[in-house]
Amino acid sequence: MAHIVLACTHGAARATSSSNKVLQMLKSNKPIPSGWDQLAEWYDGWMGVAGSHHHRKLALPAVLDLLQLQSGQHILDLGAGQGVLAPFISQHNATYVGVDVSPRLLNLARRRHAAHGRFIHADARHLPRLQHLSPASFDAVVFMLSIEDMEPLNQVIHAASWALREGGRVVILMRHPCFRVPRQSGWGHDEQRKLQYRRVDRYLTPLSVPMKPYPGQSRGVSISFHRPLGHYINELVQQNLLIDSLREITTYQQGQTTAEQDAFAEIPLFLALRARKLSLTP
Repeated sequence: MAHIVLACTHGAARATSSSNKVLQMLKSNKPIPSGWDQLAEWYDGWMGVAGSHHHRKLALPAVLDLLQLQSGQHILDLGAGQGVLAPFISQHNATYVGVDVSPRLLNLARRRHAAHGRFIHADARHLPRLQHLSPASFDAVVFMLSIEDMEPLNQVIHAASWALREGGRVVILMRHPCFRVPRQSGWGHDEQRKLQYRRVDRYLTPLSVPMKPYPGQSRGVSISFHRPLGHYINELVQQNLLIDSLREITTYQQGQTTAEQDAFAEIPLFLALRARKLSLTP
C-alpha cells in the first residue's frame, strides 16, 4: 500500500535563496542567461524525434484526448520545444502554431515538422505583442510539460486566454504539483511496513528551483517553478477559464517489488487538466 508523508523542513529555503537572482530578472522582464537553449542538444538527444517514453506513453495520449480535436481548428502550443505535438495536430486536419523562447529548439522543430505547422520564436508571456498572432484566434492552447518552466504564471495564463476564442480550451499537462516538487520531494521506503511512500518536504510555498543536471548533460541549467495546485486553479478562474476535466496520471513503469508496484499505481506522476473560456455575453 502506498502512503503520502508530508514533512516540513528548512531545506527549501536554500533552493529559494539560490534562485533569488532569477526571480529578480523575471520581474524586470530581463532574459535568463541560461535555460533550454543551452540544453537544446542534450534535450533533443533525450527526447528524440517522437518524444521521450513519457511523452509517447503518457503526455501525448492525455493531451490529445483532452483536446478533442476537430478538423479545421487552430491549436497554439506554448513551450513547443522541438514540436513533437505538431504532427499529431496536423493528422486531425487542424492548424498548428508552436511558440518557444529557444531558437535552437525551434530550429529543430522547423527542420522536422515544418510541413505540420508554423513555429514562432517568442516569450509566452507576451503573445499580445506579436504581430504574427491575433486575439481570440485559437480553439485551444496547450502547455505540454512546459508551464512549470514559465514565470510569472498570471502573465502566461493571461496570454493564453488572450489567444483563445470564447468556448476555446486550455489543456495543461505538468508534473503533479502535489507530489513532484523539484528537490523537495522523493521516494521513501519503510522496511518494517514493507511499503514505498512519497515524501514531500515543501508544498505551499512557490519555489524557483535550479534543476540538477541529468546524465549526459554537460552544460546549462534549467529553472523549474513549483506552485501549489491552488495557484493554477485560481489563475485560470481569474482569466474566466473554467476547469471541466482533471486527470491524475500514474507512471507506465511497473515496479520491481510489491511496494514499488503499489506506490507507482497509487501516486500520480502527472496532472492534466482542461479549462474552457466562458462567454462574457449574458
